[in-house]
Amino acid sequence: MANRGPSYGLSREVQEKIEQKYDPELESRLVDWIVAQCGGNIEKPQPGKQNFQIWLMDGTILCRLINSLYPRGKEPIKKIPETQMAFKQMEKISQFLQAAEAYGVITTDIFQTVDLWEGKDMAAVQRTLMAMGSVALTKDDGLYRGNQDWFHRKSQGNRREFSEEQLRQGQNLIGLQMGSNRGASQAGMTGYGMHRQIM
Repeated sequence: MANRGPSYGLSREVQEKIEQKYDPELESRLVDWIVAQCGGNIEKPQPGKQNFQIWLMDGTILCRLINSLYPRGKEPIKKIPETQMAFKQMEKISQFLQAAEAYGVITTDIFQTVDLWEGKDMAAVQRTLMAMGSVALTKDDGLYRGNQDWFHRKSQGNRREFSEEQLRQGQNLIGLQMGSNRGASQAGMTGYGMHRQIM
């Protein structure tokens, strides 16, 4: 971790807002999913944001997680070296992030390496893992392990094909969103001020 001093003023306010987004209940669910997805031979960390960060920080668990979502022999990260060197650990996190994007997690849901490595935005790490769980559940390819209720399914496209004739018929209709003039008339309406003249 980088050796940074305390932050003051606006920087401190921003950091406090980021830290408020971190969800301890979500942390517990994500830990349960990662252990179930990777197999039971991973030790769970003690509860707490810092323990969660340290658990994921070397990148090994993240690489194993993304590999577990692919069939045997098609894993995106071929070699996961055990190392204590900081730049190698950060490299593993970067490999995980590239593989997550290739898997289907949208770019806006992906955290930056420093968010995890320096613990700057652990809520972003949670967001990435949630998005990955949702994509895995939605793919429904038999590789997702864990409770179906831990994540929500992403909506999928429902493409429709119309013939040329159906498209031509649709051009002749006025949609109700545009309004309708059927039955509209001015019968029974009086001009402004007409009732005053009668008096």
